[in-house]
Amino acid sequence: MARMHTGKHGKSKSKKPIVAIGELPKGMKLTKEEVEKLILDYSKQGVSQALIGQRLKDSDGVPYIRQVLGKRLGDFLKEKGAAPDFPPDLLSLMARSLRLRRHLEKNRQDVHNRIRLMRVESKIWRLTKYYKSRNMLSKDWRYEPEKAALIIKG
Repeated sequence: MARMHTGKHGKSKSKKPIVAIGELPKGMKLTKEEVEKLILDYSKQGVSQALIGQRLKDSDGVPYIRQVLGKRLGDFLKEKGAAPDFPPDLLSLMARSLRLRRHLEKNRQDVHNRIRLMRVESKIWRLTKYYKSRNMLSKDWRYEPEKAALIIKG
């Protein structure tokens, strides 16, 4: 599938080694229960899902969370009641739009970043439509920059 705002196509075919789900990867020193405990500790500290995966990979030696847990990280957090209120990709796009808005307040004549802001906000609107159809956001939720600032700060 092509990317949204470029004419390029992404790379396909994952290079992950094939390991049965639920089977521990070779060389891993932690057990499944220890990994679950680490994930819940990180989420209580307010670490995002992407950073949880990165920390587990870099410092704790867990190459692939899905192979260890048998499910995705987001599904595991949702099951344990530790999932964030908003999807992480939507939050990161809202944070980017806030940074761009702050930049444009200082630099009003920056036309290139004004176009970038339009692109980011179109991605936000597209994602909100998707998440509303999947009942991950309430049907009456709308993206507003002021509301987004409060969500990201909170």
